[in-house]
Amino acid sequence: MPISIAIASTAIVHLTNNLFKLGLTFKKINFRVLLYFGAPALVATVVGALILNTLSTEQNIYTWSRFSLSGEITILKFSIGLLIIIFALLELLTSFKEISFSAKWIPVGGILSGFFGGLSGSQGALRSAFLIKTGLSKESFIATGVAIAVIVDVARIFVYGFTFFNFAMLREEAVEGLVFTAIIGGLVGAFLGKRLLPKVTFKYVQILVSSFLLFIGSALVLGFL
Repeated sequence: MPISIAIASTAIVHLTNNLFKLGLTFKKINFRVLLYFGAPALVATVVGALILNTLSTEQNIYTWSRFSLSGEITILKFSIGLLIIIFALLELLTSFKEISFSAKWIPVGGILSGFFGGLSGSQGALRSAFLIKTGLSKESFIATGVAIAVIVDVARIFVYGFTFFNFAMLREEAVEGLVFTAIIGGLVGAFLGKRLLPKVTFKYVQILVSSFLLFIGSALVLGFL
């Protein structure tokens, strides 16, 4: 499906999954941090989503063919692919995990996280880097992060719906079943993850997911997808 539609479809999966997690963690939300981070994130999400709408109308900027391979590169494919690569690398870099920002920079973190969330859906790494210095307990850190993610998802889906996306497109692309399956998979994963994650070596899960993201991001940048 078109990249912009894929991002919007993924936003639906993210939102349903995050709403489920929000129901499990709601009582632990720190509403002060939610306000200082979530309000700027909300505004920046709208900006990022509007830019995605602008990029989604771009035509091919370069078409290449070498041997039996070929690709069509657009500004949207290149931009989103590059962002996916960057955030996948950040997830893998141990040095980035050690970076944290002073609590006074929380609104800035909201702006950056919201903007990239609206543009591509990538926001988790930045959000964590800025929230880690807030002094929240582990439970409150998770709950507040989930609440912020819900704000970003609702805002970007709202903008997508008024610009380039509607649910009829899922039927046109014949992917409504795929989106529904992904939603169910996300809910089941969240439910089981709470019980199984302590028994799983997270490092290898992270490497596997990041490797897939690097592959997809590279394919987008080169115009294969």
